[in-house]
Amino acid sequence: MPLTCHAFVAASLDGFIARPNGSIDWLEPFNAADEDHGYDAFIADKDGIVMGRGTFETVLGFGHWPYALPVIIMSQTLTVDDIPESLAELVAICDMEPAELLVALAEEGWQKVYVDGGQLLQSFLRDGLLNDITVTRVPLLLGQGRPLFGALSADVQLTHQHTVSFPSGLVSTKYGISAQ
Repeated sequence: MPLTCHAFVAASLDGFIARPNGSIDWLEPFNAADEDHGYDAFIADKDGIVMGRGTFETVLGFGHWPYALPVIIMSQTLTVDDIPESLAELVAICDMEPAELLVALAEEGWQKVYVDGGQLLQSFLRDGLLNDITVTRVPLLLGQGRPLFGALSADVQLTHQHTVSFPSGLVSTKYGISAQ
């Protein structure tokens, strides 16, 4: 089975994944809603997570590490000294290009990768490496912030797979991404 890449991301209704300063505090009321938004089912069959530096730094600010899976941080600037000692067995830093990393992960036996982080997700999308994306729209307008999607050199064809709405107003849609 070839290695596949999958994203699961929340965005404001106007398309932002974070405030201009990177804060995701606006998600807290929705995380507190006692709803299953499908994350546990999504992550259950993944071999690991490939995460961007900014997302890693945000997650470190949570005060607890929420992942049991191995995490690869894509960064040109971080070093092993930037990884807390308590995470040394779960987190690694990588400065490869995404396609190179995927080859290496496939050689290690990984089959399904969770790609997390705005800029990294955009990079994987531009390089045609993302197989599907689940976008959960949050009923909130931020007006400004870090966009979910950036500039693309060509259109990316998506295929609707399913949509689920929640009492809190969140709407989660999964799209397959056509090969480019």
